[in-house]
Amino acid sequence: MAKELDLHGVRHYDVERLVENLVLLNDDWKIICGNSDMMIKIVEDKLNWLYDNHKIKWHRNTHNSFRSI
Repeated sequence: MAKELDLHGVRHYDVERLVENLVLLNDDWKIICGNSDMMIKIVEDKLNWLYDNHKIKWHRNTHNSFRSI
């Protein structure tokens, strides 16, 4: 079962750290962002950084959710 991170109610400045910890510490994960375009961009940018630096693959399920591949 995927470890889930729900970012509803989380401050933008906490998102990068939470996403990085989730992704680096779990093989199977899911992130739910809500509808904030800023939150979605922060998550997507961090996931791209994690791919570039750690080759961690991910995909975007819906407008506001991401998961591991």
